[in-house]
Amino acid sequence: MKHKYTILSFLSTLLLIFSSQNISAQYYEIANRLPGLIRPALSGSLNYKGFIESGYSKTLGNYNADFLEISTSQGFTYSSWFYMGLGIGVDVLFSHKNDNWGTNWQYDEPGFDTQHSSTTTAAMLPLFTDFRFNIGDTSSASFFIDLKVGCSFLLSKNYISIGDGYLTNQQYFYLRPSIGIRIPTNSQNPRQAVNIGINYRLLTSNYWNSRSRNVTLNGLGASLSYEW
Repeated sequence: MKHKYTILSFLSTLLLIFSSQNISAQYYEIANRLPGLIRPALSGSLNYKGFIESGYSKTLGNYNADFLEISTSQGFTYSSWFYMGLGIGVDVLFSHKNDNWGTNWQYDEPGFDTQHSSTTTAAMLPLFTDFRFNIGDTSSASFFIDLKVGCSFLLSKNYISIGDGYLTNQQYFYLRPSIGIRIPTNSQNPRQAVNIGINYRLLTSNYWNSRSRNVTLNGLGASLSYEW
């Protein structure tokens, strides 16, 4: 829990340093122009936009794992600074087992499903809604805030060996906020840009190590994306 609050404080501090005035102005604009954001969807005048993104993140705390990720998001821009879309990705999880954890006795413990084997590498499929806010003039280098929220599915029936136990469930709640820099790559078409960001990843899961309980996996990472 301490790591979670530290991460959130770190992200909040960066946002305040880089964009406090712009964020306040844009939140005010959202509140006053919400009908205008909905109207393009009804009139068919939305502007399509797509993203492809790759990244790496590492969990913090007792549950040590790395994630190598690639995803795409497709949607529409409602204004020069607001985008909303749907996304899908593939995350490869590399977990690290506690060296002090036994290798044989756990299969005899009450509650362990012996029909499942275990692995330290697995693929996950995140499905999410993507909200993105641009801060500043998008024709030049500027900042962005991105929020992906949805669910992630483990593409394996095996338990994931991690820490001193196992991740057991197949569905996860998925939350991934990020902030970063947006750099246009085409002076004639500023809609094309490269994005460099840092992100926080949250996954929830069932966990087993002689007793079942819910756990939260917190992680920090970096990403690189291209938008068009």
